[in-house]
Amino acid sequence: MDKIITIDPANTTVPQLHGYLISAVAPRPIAFASTVDQDGKVNLSPFSFFNVFSANPPVMIFSPARRGRDNTTKHTYENIKAVPETVINIVNYPMVEQTSLASTEYDRGTNEFQKAGFTEVASKKVKPPRVGEAPVSFECKVDQVIELGNEGGAGNLIIARVVLLHIQEKYLSANGGLDTTKLDLVGRMGANWYCRASDKALFEIPKPQASKGIGVDKLPASVQNSTVLTGNNLGRLGNAPSLPGAEAIEKVKALPEVQHLLRQTDPLLKQKELHLLAKKFLEAGETDKALALLLAES
Repeated sequence: MDKIITIDPANTTVPQLHGYLISAVAPRPIAFASTVDQDGKVNLSPFSFFNVFSANPPVMIFSPARRGRDNTTKHTYENIKAVPETVINIVNYPMVEQTSLASTEYDRGTNEFQKAGFTEVASKKVKPPRVGEAPVSFECKVDQVIELGNEGGAGNLIIARVVLLHIQEKYLSANGGLDTTKLDLVGRMGANWYCRASDKALFEIPKPQASKGIGVDKLPASVQNSTVLTGNNLGRLGNAPSLPGAEAIEKVKALPEVQHLLRQTDPLLKQKELHLLAKKFLEAGETDKALALLLAES
């Protein structure tokens, strides 16, 4: 087992702990939140301590934390305390540089829509405007603010109930849902790093079977302990609804490339090559064929 370093938050500086947290808990979606103060002046700022937590009611939570260096609070937090409304705009790759610019700590009263070059679009149910360039925007009423502490680095949970959604039609799929491949979303990593959810970074994993997958524990021991197959490979095999029958196994054994491998006289080399072929089948999405091959081995 690799060497483990254990860290006690009580004995770690806030900046160092913050660095570990934001680097390990990633990628994080970005809440590009617009708010207004009591005089109607607009603020726009991104926050990556953010996610959706409920669909009924539809609730999102983000946290404009206290600044670690001087324990001051952010304009977003102060605005929401005065006017408990916000628009959470979703950030994709075409707008990420402008979003980063909007995170600049401008003086109170500065309109980050203008500074970052975004389009203000009037909301329908809340006072803050939405970002016209955002692929999706959520108009929200703030139901509660939970202050987690009063020291630098403490979070302030903004519990925001969605009252209206705005979606750019070009990001919809043929069936009317949001198309992940079109959205081209970005997420925050540690330090100055971001990640982009597009192209080769995207992959699909079939949801666990409604009828329950067989589980990794039902695979042969040689498969569970394979030096070739990865944990992801085993997870995909364990998601199969049932083990293949004799007919499926014989069909795979009849394949020329499998017959060639089964004639291998060195048992360790034969197992390795069969597992490599099964891995190839899995990567091609042919789980049933891979599972049959691995059972043919035994």
